[in-house]
Amino acid sequence: MKARQATKIIKEIKVDINKCTGCRACEMACSAFHSKPKYSSINPARSRIRVVVDELNDEYVPIRAGDYTVAECTGRHTYAIDGKDYSECSFCGAVCPSRDFFFEPDSGLPLKCDMCETVPALDQPWCVKVCTADSLTYVEREVPRDEKPQPTRDQLEIGLEFLINEYGMEAILENLNRKSKR
Repeated sequence: MKARQATKIIKEIKVDINKCTGCRACEMACSAFHSKPKYSSINPARSRIRVVVDELNDEYVPIRAGDYTVAECTGRHTYAIDGKDYSECSFCGAVCPSRDFFFEPDSGLPLKCDMCETVPALDQPWCVKVCTADSLTYVEREVPRDEKPQPTRDQLEIGLEFLINEYGMEAILENLNRKSKR
């Protein structure tokens, strides 16, 4: 009998820029979902998704907030799409100091798309639910899980012996006790 490889579910929001009409319903729904209390107000500056607009060419690109970076990137590449040049920053989801996208307006803290994670879980994020053009679609896919090899008993004993020699048994036990209470 063959052992089954462990897998995990990856959740994604796929964007079809050819379908986006620029209605910005996704921005409104996202900001309402993340308002305090929930659904009490709409402020697109609090949205974790933004529609980048090229009005001259009637093109719209929804971009979701990604990870925060302390420094702006050094990439200054441009991409030609349908004869129009775009800077690399135009499609970047990173929250960085070189632009004012994805920062909470009152506190200045960075925002990040959390896929509308709640308890109980939603069947799909709000931006996808309200997208009448089907530009945003929610996809779950199963991928192999990167499993770390489990340390052997010998490896654990060697590691513990090093820690005890370096910091003392009392410090190790105190640290373990503190971590177990979290």
